[in-house]
Amino acid sequence: MGARQQLALPLLLLLLWGLGQSVWPAAMALALRWRLGDAACCLLLGLAVLAWPWLGPWVPHWLSLAAAALTVTLLPARPPPGLRWLPADVAYVARLIRLGLGVRARLRRRPLDTFVDSFERRARAQPERTALVWTGPGNRAVTLRELDDRACRAAWALKAELGGSAGLPAPEPAALLVLASQAIPALGLCLGLAKLGWPSVWINPHSRGAPLVHAVLSSGARVLVADPALRESLEEILPKLQAKNIRCFYLSHSSPTPGVGALEAAMDAAPSEPVPADLRAKVMPKSPALYIYTSGTTGLPKPAILTQERVLQICRMMTLFGVTGEDVVYVVLPLYHTMGLVLGVLSCLELGATCVLAPKFSASCFWNDCQQHGVTVIQYVGEVLRYLCNTPQRPEDRTHKVRLAVGNGLRADVWETFQQRFGPIRIWEMYGSTEGNTGFINYLGRCGALGKMSCLLRMLCPFELVQFDTVIEEPVRNNQGFCIPVGPGTAVEEPSLGEAGLLVTRVTNLSPFLGYRGSRELSEQKLVRDVRRRGDVYFNTGDVLAMDREGFLYFRDRLGDTFRWKGENVSTREVEGVLSLMDFFQEVNVYGVSVPGCEGKVGMAAVQLVPGRTFDGQQLYRHVRAWLPVYAVPHFIRIQDILEVTSTFKLVKSRLVREGFNVGAISDPLFLLDDRAQTFQPLTPETYQAVCDGTWRL
Repeated sequence: MGARQQLALPLLLLLLWGLGQSVWPAAMALALRWRLGDAACCLLLGLAVLAWPWLGPWVPHWLSLAAAALTVTLLPARPPPGLRWLPADVAYVARLIRLGLGVRARLRRRPLDTFVDSFERRARAQPERTALVWTGPGNRAVTLRELDDRACRAAWALKAELGGSAGLPAPEPAALLVLASQAIPALGLCLGLAKLGWPSVWINPHSRGAPLVHAVLSSGARVLVADPALRESLEEILPKLQAKNIRCFYLSHSSPTPGVGALEAAMDAAPSEPVPADLRAKVMPKSPALYIYTSGTTGLPKPAILTQERVLQICRMMTLFGVTGEDVVYVVLPLYHTMGLVLGVLSCLELGATCVLAPKFSASCFWNDCQQHGVTVIQYVGEVLRYLCNTPQRPEDRTHKVRLAVGNGLRADVWETFQQRFGPIRIWEMYGSTEGNTGFINYLGRCGALGKMSCLLRMLCPFELVQFDTVIEEPVRNNQGFCIPVGPGTAVEEPSLGEAGLLVTRVTNLSPFLGYRGSRELSEQKLVRDVRRRGDVYFNTGDVLAMDREGFLYFRDRLGDTFRWKGENVSTREVEGVLSLMDFFQEVNVYGVSVPGCEGKVGMAAVQLVPGRTFDGQQLYRHVRAWLPVYAVPHFIRIQDILEVTSTFKLVKSRLVREGFNVGAISDPLFLLDDRAQTFQPLTPETYQAVCDGTWRL
């Protein structure tokens, strides 16, 4: 629709209103034309002219009819793309408002009605209902009664250990460092902490050394409960934790480490009596319920705050997707992520659905588990479904009951392939972050889109896509000091994507930014001020999106010091810190590069050697495998004479990212991680081609 056509209808309606005429004939004529088409609309107008002698006394003034005819003539034969989905947009916003009002009603009750309160009610009403199914070694099912009993024993044991006769201390976080094999005991402990009104901190169990110390200390936890299988990781940092008066326990019946207790033994001796709600009487809607670590875009992982209100909102989101208490939800994502823990497990406990927990994602076991346990809803990140599509086809590919897939990061080509191969599974793609204040949901199922926006939804959740500088990785400002918005697509016949822009979401009372635990500077770094007008505040997501004329949003890139690989956000600064421990590296610059056929970006490091030292691929291999999670290990090393920096001494990544690992275009020495040889070997044109073709697996 051209600019003149866009102005035609408002001007006509304004003119009619100013002349005291009725405006409904013009609006009705336009609606009939869009609904019935030109031929049917002209037929109706012709019949109206023939019937004029009889209709004259009943119709408005001739000027209104003339305006209606002019409206039909001037405006396009089809509605603007944004109006195409108006009924669905209105219905979705209504459901969203109803969900929000329901959460607020629960939070206004006294005492507060939290997620653990609804779990207790359901455990009393349906004690023998299966709550969790563990598919790993020792495959077993856990009922609501069994899970509640374990949570109660955990609460009483912790109260005895930490409170004693003097009563409980003020609510402080308790950190959980457990492998997936201890998922059910850890969930019982998490619920037990919630019964006491204490937030729990879920720490990535693959962390070691300084990053692990940072994670525990930054959470403010006074208690750390560790998996006995992580004894080596705990003992490495135990003196530093004890120096901070942090009490440590193993989630086991005995402890091989002096100074570390055994919590399971205390739980066995504790009663399974209900925990009085009075113990959490001081919990408020804004009280922290969970701390989930997110790498964000700067520095080491930070503990993002999930309040009681936020946890309830996320738990109730499953109802937007049509999930009910009769569903069986399959969760393969780690519980130290919001997706796995809150949207997965806690949502199931909230709705009364059964949650099937797998120790880790396995493409070969995925559909067997779904068939065996009657799974109806699966969770995913983009890589999960891509791996499933890459497995050999089987006759059993469609012999399952899965009807919904909920997740994020799904590429359009994988989306189509997945549905063609595994059946018409409804995909609910969404966008959000643990610390973010706004999320999007693709409630219309548009292939490849991460969400859908409408004018109604934008009033509830204001956001902007703004121009950004790829070097300093900040929004570009105009002469007045405000950010510059980018536009949507401009094609009329076929909606096209607009210019990609940095997503910033406005901080409001309805969409607050909760920030991170710790110094105010950690949270302030994520905020952008004076975006559209003086005094406004927006959250900087660090993500680059594009939007088409129908309001569908598409992911384009990620800024900052974070890239995504194998479904995990990788902090480049954390990897740089580990690599810098190598005595033959003088400077290290870590970034993510795209690999053909792979989701996300794989880690690469540009390094400067200490003068007179040589690169040792075997030593570096042993070091990164020992100190970094699998997904954070860089696969490519680029040795440079000097690392380029900006005027503010910030390492330049943009050019390195563009050049990637193309051995034909880069004169610097390049090395590739080789798991078979357990070293970093020189990258040759042959291995480069193998990586691009997918025959060399990363």
